[in-house]
Amino acid sequence: MPPHSTQAPQDPLVIVGNGMASHRLLEALLRQPARPARITVIGEEPTPAYNRILLSPLLAGELERDTLTLRSAEWYAEQGIELILGERVTEIDRQAQRLTTDAGRHLAYGRLVLATGSRPALPPLPGIRLAGVHAFRDLNDAATLSDCASRGGSTVVIGGGLLGLEAAEGLRKRGMAVTLLQRAEHLMNRQLDATAAGLLEQELVGRGLEVITGARLAALEDDGQGRVAAVCLEGGRRLPTDCVVVAIGIAPNVEPGRAAGLAVDRAIRVDGYLTTSDPAIFALGECCQFEQHTYGLVEPIWRQVEVLAAHLAGEAVGGYAERPSATRLKVSGVSLYAFGPTEPSEEHEVLAYHDPDQGDYRRLLLREGRLEGAVLYGDTAPGPWYFAQALAGRDLTPCRPALLLGAADADALLDASLDASPKPEDSPTQTRPEKEAA
Repeated sequence: MPPHSTQAPQDPLVIVGNGMASHRLLEALLRQPARPARITVIGEEPTPAYNRILLSPLLAGELERDTLTLRSAEWYAEQGIELILGERVTEIDRQAQRLTTDAGRHLAYGRLVLATGSRPALPPLPGIRLAGVHAFRDLNDAATLSDCASRGGSTVVIGGGLLGLEAAEGLRKRGMAVTLLQRAEHLMNRQLDATAAGLLEQELVGRGLEVITGARLAALEDDGQGRVAAVCLEGGRRLPTDCVVVAIGIAPNVEPGRAAGLAVDRAIRVDGYLTTSDPAIFALGECCQFEQHTYGLVEPIWRQVEVLAAHLAGEAVGGYAERPSATRLKVSGVSLYAFGPTEPSEEHEVLAYHDPDQGDYRRLLLREGRLEGAVLYGDTAPGPWYFAQALAGRDLTPCRPALLLGAADADALLDASLDASPKPEDSPTQTRPEKEAA
């Protein structure tokens, strides 16, 4: 996509949403020499932006709430940014270029950024709306779950992805008896192969978690007073519980865009400059869809931010483009690094290494000597090197015997292969320089 520039508007820039993507955009705009002169941010939560990634250690009691705050309310004022908290946008009038909030506030905009994020996805399950059924998405959720933990008892966590694992481990550290349910046959099935997932499960069970994979939910049981009493599985198994945490994924918050008549598929559709079907409105982060992609990890969203900030400031910028991402995760004190396919095809060569004593596991997927996927558990230090080789499409055949040993050994073999390769001056068909031939 060719570079594109736009005249930086003098009319107000309004950003709906005050999460991590919105805050990152503000920081990027402030670095621009021609930032929009007037910026207003509207956040539905009553607090300034905070780091959602740290909700898990907050729940575990390892951090204080204040440590999650990215910037104070005073910072916004110092930067000349109007910050409106605790209000939800209820209407976008595209023709008048005006917003209305649930507090009756009206705001004009020259350009509008929707950074509304996402909400927890809920399974279509009888009893899912009972009291005692909670999500784990924001500060309020963390506070509610902390209150549950303070009373002790048991909890069932539905979802064996990153968020579910962190919620389960946080509540276990707070003293609750925790059962973790995963519909797939192994934990973190989108990032890990079966072996790495098995090692992770072994570690978590050793800490006291009960893990049930291949779990098929039937219903949440009512105690007769509108509160959850048990999780019932297909086959008849009943898991009594004091509370339930649902962590099965996210659903983009597209309602403001859809109500305004913007093009919406799974999320709000955008082009490479994060522009929606209305040229005055942009969408960013978890609420947007580029081509067929939606987002839940920060790395591609940060790249979207840089494109949009430059675009809004009138700078020439190349559009956002999808590219492979590596996932670096810290799950309950265990390091994981993964990219590419989780399962090999018939065309893949599989290289694997497992050191039970050290708790390290590596599995590489190669196609015709080129690395296409990797899973690392425990020692993840070589992960970025593997990912760089994959992005470069480098033929790793010369260092195949040392690939599992890490970057240093593999690089040594690659360098040796280059040294042994025929040099241009050694070629019999190579023409010698004229001054040497004379």
